[in-house]
Amino acid sequence: MDLIIEIFIYLLSFAIIVVSSNQISKFFFKIKLPLITGFLFIGILTGPYVLNFVPHKAITNLNFLNDISLSFIAFAAGAELYMREFRSQMKSISFMTLGQLFFTFILGSIGMYLLTDSIQFTQGMSIESRMAISILTGVIFVARSPVSAIAIINEQRASGPFTQITLGVTVLIDVLVIILFTICFAFAQTMIKGIEFSFVTILILISELLASFLIGYVLGKLLIFILSLKITTEIKTFLILVSGYCIYVLAYFIKAFTKDYFNYEFYVEPLLICIIASFIVTNYSRYRREFLKIVNKVTPIIYLVFFTLTGLSVSLNVIANSWAIAIILFFLRIIAMVIGSFFGGSLAGDPMRFKKIGWMPYITQAGVAIGLIKVVEETFPTWGVDFASILLAVIVINQIVGPPLFKWAINYVGESHLHTHGIGGEQKAIIFGLENQSYALAQQLKKNNWDVNIVTLRTNFNVDDYSDVSIQTVNDFSFHELINCGADKVSTIVAFKTDDENFEICKLGFENFGTKSIIVRVNNYCNYNRFHEMGAIVVCPSTAIIRLLDHYVRSPQATSLLLGEGDNKDTVDIEITNRDIHGIILRNLRIPSDIIILSTKRKGQMIISTGYTRIRFGDVLTVVGSIKSIDELRLRFGGE
Repeated sequence: MDLIIEIFIYLLSFAIIVVSSNQISKFFFKIKLPLITGFLFIGILTGPYVLNFVPHKAITNLNFLNDISLSFIAFAAGAELYMREFRSQMKSISFMTLGQLFFTFILGSIGMYLLTDSIQFTQGMSIESRMAISILTGVIFVARSPVSAIAIINEQRASGPFTQITLGVTVLIDVLVIILFTICFAFAQTMIKGIEFSFVTILILISELLASFLIGYVLGKLLIFILSLKITTEIKTFLILVSGYCIYVLAYFIKAFTKDYFNYEFYVEPLLICIIASFIVTNYSRYRREFLKIVNKVTPIIYLVFFTLTGLSVSLNVIANSWAIAIILFFLRIIAMVIGSFFGGSLAGDPMRFKKIGWMPYITQAGVAIGLIKVVEETFPTWGVDFASILLAVIVINQIVGPPLFKWAINYVGESHLHTHGIGGEQKAIIFGLENQSYALAQQLKKNNWDVNIVTLRTNFNVDDYSDVSIQTVNDFSFHELINCGADKVSTIVAFKTDDENFEICKLGFENFGTKSIIVRVNNYCNYNRFHEMGAIVVCPSTAIIRLLDHYVRSPQATSLLLGEGDNKDTVDIEITNRDIHGIILRNLRIPSDIIILSTKRKGQMIISTGYTRIRFGDVLTVVGSIKSIDELRLRFGGE
């Protein structure tokens, strides 16, 4: 009972620190540093080595929070590995992963071994123990940060082959590194304990891997069952967190049971189990969207708790004595990644500009890397804290240096769309006719990041009255005048002139410029068919308002939804230009949970979408959702 009360008091104290960490870390974000750097800093500051708000004993009692966090971090990593989205770049992803994995692990292990004579806590160790620590360091060097990579990609609105390769490699490596860690961790334990290698040792290692895969499969089916229940999202989230924690409890039980009855610690890797389970839910169930919604909602909280708690255990004394080692390890990892990325890019036949900067996106480390460090720290308490402090210092450097270099790389290959709206450049429109309605339309389009130009025959207007839009005066609406005002380079033309003038504009647009979309405001309803048969979208003021009011009366919610009248909501058309999306049915698309796909337009024909509608390259999807989610969808669907 006393222990429960003690843990409760520690939890309460830690909760106050977590709230403070969440607020103070926003300052780090303002100065362009990752939030997790702020979480680590607050943890170090309030830990036993500085202000001592949380003593050593409390950190030990709060280890169950580490287990919950690590299981969910593994869930988040597995959820990003959606194989259908990496089809077109699979060759480059495979070779780049091979190069990064091999060279980072080998060079990292060799480099760490050569430095063991200079590191205080390894100086008195045996050669076997030094080798064990070296290979564990090499494995941790391999780990990447999908969460950080995705955050930078979204921030830069990046899309293209380089971005796809980067994301695929980052996610795939975080899966493979856990498998590699499971193997190396078993070998490390054997070397540190002085056990001789034998056929039985290898057989047990294979059995541990198979057991981890089997338990992962069962956990995946359990998660699918939880997601299928007719209960609230909050309860499902709680059950998923409990399931992850139970895997750690099971791993501890199996380890203790086999040691007591067989005199050997049979180790199943909880991180590997959780990542396999998440992979199964993401790729082989119909609950992928709901699972991703839960993961995206809970991950920021998990990161806040995990990194703050990790900061508490960092020993400043070790960092102060080993800062030079941390910097050497940082540069050693950079060199290994440069060689690995060039090797992988060469095998894949990637362009030279990709190979030169191919290492830059992979510097940042976060959740999985720190999770592996925590496993080592808890398993080997005599030197684990020192080991963790040095490698955490390397990760902090990676977190500071990595994001700016990744941003620079995205801009270097020209895949940043930070100042554009949609993939393939800023959307452009020309409005013919200067009046109140055309001016209001231009303002609205500019708010949505369109490049708009108003073309008019008028000369008697005050330019200052329209200073926020571009206006160009022409002599007539002839072919040459339209070419001069750029009508051949826009995707949309809107005509506000007389019906005869509008007809000439439409004719030039369709026959000479191949304009994708022409909208005409007709003045006489009798001319409706004249424009409609040409392929224009026709708006008749005399009937449009009546029809709009009619829909509001009969279907007020549906009309409001279509017009994007909800808070921060919009309805847009998005063209599929990402070839990885081609052939996927709608229900298998990875889209934000607040997005609704209303229809699909293919070769001019409208298709009412169902979950089994198969997407084709060049399709235009009409979607409704939040502006943020629509922006994310544009990046995902526009791959060229």
